[in-house]
Amino acid sequence: MTKSVLIVDDEEDVRAITQLGLEMGAGWHVLTASSGQEALNKAANHQPDVILLDMMMPDMDGRTTLQRLKANPLTQSIPVILVTAKAQQLEGESVADLQVAAVFAKPFRPLKLAEQISQTLGWI
Repeated sequence: MTKSVLIVDDEEDVRAITQLGLEMGAGWHVLTASSGQEALNKAANHQPDVILLDMMMPDMDGRTTLQRLKANPLTQSIPVILVTAKAQQLEGESVADLQVAAVFAKPFRPLKLAEQISQTLGWI
């Protein structure tokens, strides 16, 4: 079954390369959002199988976006994987408290991403 992924990142090139990797590498359906607010709307309306959420974004950062996703009954059960260039900083905090499935460090390998997501979420 084809998986649906929502990529949330304020950098267009990151969204594009991630989308390409997931579509070409796994044939998944990919939605993108360039802001936290857009992510909240798309997640509620499309119910993706997983959300890849960048931590550092202007306006609404990843932490605030995550809190709002988990507070909404429509989106609270969607697994969220945080994607950040500052993975070491996050490890100091309790990732369990953040209610995320995993934290992936940037830069990542786009063609290996589908496999990493599948392993993390037990899809394979």
